Amino acid sequence: MAAAPYESLTPDLVLDAVSACGLWPDGRLLALNSYENRVWQVGIEDAAPVIAKFYRPDRWSDAAIIEEHTFAQELADAELPAVAPLLFDGRSLLHHGGFRYALTPRRGGRAPELEALDQLQWLGRLIARMHVIGARAPFAHRGRLDRDTMVQQPMHAVLGSSLLPAGLQANYRVAATRLDAAIGARMEALGPLRQLRLHGDCHPGNVLWTDAGPHFVDFDDARSGPAVQDLWMLASDERTMEALLEGYQQFRDFDHGELALIPVLRAMRQLHYAGWIAARWHDPAFPVAFPFAAESRWWEQHIADLHELADELE
Repeated sequence: MAAAPYESLTPDLVLDAVSACGLWPDGRLLALNSYENRVWQVGIEDAAPVIAKFYRPDRWSDAAIIEEHTFAQELADAELPAVAPLLFDGRSLLHHGGFRYALTPRRGGRAPELEALDQLQWLGRLIARMHVIGARAPFAHRGRLDRDTMVQQPMHAVLGSSLLPAGLQANYRVAATRLDAAIGARMEALGPLRQLRLHGDCHPGNVLWTDAGPHFVDFDDARSGPAVQDLWMLASDERTMEALLEGYQQFRDFDHGELALIPVLRAMRQLHYAGWIAARWHDPAFPVAFPFAAESRWWEQHIADLHELADELE
């Protein structure tokens, strides 16, 4: 059993880490909703609060985290509404008490109205501008959105976990292997796709809206992939996708052949979700947040869902 990754991350350590940057915390701490990392809002004396994000140990290399920060700053420098980390002595990736962390300004907001076509067009324009910058140079350290990362590694995590009931192991292996093959066949049929630097996890929770418009947060899943990855989670149907693309194509061409990838990306995300929970189960936050994953009936439904997704792709 791996040690709990944040066992030693106490409120005092969070305050000390912020103080080490030359800021003066006023003692107010608010834990924000994050499972992969630990994120706190920290009050600062006579100044606006900051957001302190403590990275999960061993997930990303230092070089990969710095690459995430550099991309976010590149977007911000281009006057895109992306929240980039603050710099201290020229560094955005900080170390304290055995943890790696970054501080960013606090940027509030509400979820976008994904049925409002004007908001979708606005988001489409911003994502296109983000992709124009993302296409300028590749990531060197953050990898790609591919079957190994999104399918095969999560599948091995599930099969190696005690969460999956022994009586369902064979059924899960059949369903996941079948879906992996269907994903591979669909991707091979589509042929090579243009790769660019992406936000990577552009769902409504990572787009915050204010009276001034939207801004993008949490580039923790930034990696290389096809442009449609940053669009499909914001579109609930053809009508909303059309609105996104109407805005997108004002600033960048879109390969409509990538729309055929949406069932693949949806299937990869669902398979990855179960593997993510299984791989993180030793973190005490996960059994509390995802108690259903300890129930046999959830895995039975997950296996049925994998077969349904394979049917759709085949």
